[in-house]
Amino acid sequence: MALGRRDQEQQGSFWIAADELPRSKGHVFYGKLNELLREAGFDAFVESLCEPYYHGTMGRPGIPPGVYFRMLLVGYFEGLGSQRGIAWRCADSLSLREFLGVPLAEETPDHSSLTRVRDRLPLSVHVAVFQFVLRLADEHGLLKGKTVGVDATTLEADAAMKSIVRRDTGEDWQEYVRRLMQEAGQIEEGEEPTAEEIARFDRKRKNKKVSNQEWQSETDPDSRITKMKDGRTHLAYKAEHVVDLDTELILAAEVYHADAADVDTIGSSLNQAQDNLIQAESDAGIEEAVADKGYAKNETLAELEFTEGLRTYIVEPRYAQRRNWKNKPAEERRAVLNNRRRVKGKRGRALQRQRSEKVERSFAHVCETGGSRRTWLCGIEKVSKRYLISAMARNLGLVLRHLFGIGTPRSLQGEGDLADNLQLALLNILTTLGRLPTPTNRTPPQQPTAHQPPALAACNHQNPTPST
Repeated sequence: MALGRRDQEQQGSFWIAADELPRSKGHVFYGKLNELLREAGFDAFVESLCEPYYHGTMGRPGIPPGVYFRMLLVGYFEGLGSQRGIAWRCADSLSLREFLGVPLAEETPDHSSLTRVRDRLPLSVHVAVFQFVLRLADEHGLLKGKTVGVDATTLEADAAMKSIVRRDTGEDWQEYVRRLMQEAGQIEEGEEPTAEEIARFDRKRKNKKVSNQEWQSETDPDSRITKMKDGRTHLAYKAEHVVDLDTELILAAEVYHADAADVDTIGSSLNQAQDNLIQAESDAGIEEAVADKGYAKNETLAELEFTEGLRTYIVEPRYAQRRNWKNKPAEERRAVLNNRRRVKGKRGRALQRQRSEKVERSFAHVCETGGSRRTWLCGIEKVSKRYLISAMARNLGLVLRHLFGIGTPRSLQGEGDLADNLQLALLNILTTLGRLPTPTNRTPPQQPTAHQPPALAACNHQNPTPST
C-alpha cells in the first residue's frame, strides 16, 4: 500500500449529492434518548406548550422547541456551561446533529438563537417541561416521593467583585476609597491619587466589610456577595434541591438569592416539589423531610409539622445552654421535641446518611459534571430556566439508566443496537484488561436480577474452577 499524502491545495467539489454526504453511525446513548422522548410524545407536548408565545402567521419559522430543549440537554450531558460551547459542539458533531434532527445541509442554531428562545419562553414553560419528565419517570415506576432530602449549594454568578457599586451613591470601589481618603485628609479636594496610593490606603484601613445591603453588582443586580464552597468571596446565587431519597430523582430545583437563609427557603422548595408531583399526575406525596442543621429553626419546624403536615428529620445544632421555652408558643416546643426524638432514632440516623449521600450526588452531577456550577447568564429568572433544565436532564439520565443500563453518553459507548452489542462490548473490554478469563474458559453469566441492569448483569459471574 502506498503512502497517502494530504493535498494542501485540493479544491472541493462544487456540488455534492445528498446521498454522498458523510453520515454518522450515531451515538447509542443519544439514540436511546431520542427513542424515549419520541415514545413519550415530547416534541408534540413542547410545541403545544410554546405555541401561545409565537405568532400564528407572521414571521419566519423559529427554532422548534424540541431542538431548543435538546440543545440544553446536550449542555448537561457533555458538561458544557456556556451557550457558545453548546452551539459549537452541536455544529461540530454528526451524532448530535442526528440527535437534534438537523440535516447536514442546514446550520445548527447558534448561541444567539438559544438566547432569543429562552427570553421568549417564560419560566412557567420550563417548569412544565420539568414536570413532564417527572410524569415520564412515574410511568416507569421511578417516582416514590414519600421521603425527601433538602440541601442547598452556591452557583458562581456571571459577575466579578470588581463590578460592585454602592447602592446609595452608585460609586465603584475606587471612587468609594478615594472619597474616604479625602474625608480622612489624605488628599485635597479635586486631587487624583494613583492606583498604588488607593490600594495602600485601602489595605491599611480597618473595619473593611462589604455587605449586600450597601453593595450590588452593576452587571447582575440579582446576584449576591457570599462565600463559595471553596472559601472564596464571590457574587453568587443559591440553588436548592429537593431529592426523592428512594429513587434519587430531583423533585424541585429552585434558585434563590445567595443571601437567602435556608430556613426561609425550605418551605417554598417543598411546596414547589409537591406541586410538581401534582402536575405530574403522580400518586406520590411528600410525608417526610430530611435536612441538615442549617434548616433548624423553631418557627420552621413548627410550620413544616403543623401547617404542612410533614415529619421532619432536621439535625439540631449544639447549644451552649439548655433551651429556654418561656414565652415561646407551645407548638414550637412540641415540634422541636418531636423532631429531636425522630433524629436520634435509628431511622433518623439512616436518613441523614442517605441525605448526605444522595443529595450531594445530585449537586455533583448537575453542578460539576453537568457544567452548572458557573452560570453564564445574568438575572435570577434566566439562571433558574437554565438550571431547571439541567436538573431535568439529570432525571432523564436516571430514567435511561433504569431502562437501558446507562445514564450518560460517557458511560458505555458502542455501535448498533444496545440490547445486542452492549454486553459483548463490556465483556471484550474487561477481557482485554485481564479482569476476566478467556471466553473459552468462562462460565455462562448469571441471569440479571430485578435490581441489576441487563447491560451490567454479564459481569456478575463466578470464577471458573480449574480444569483437570
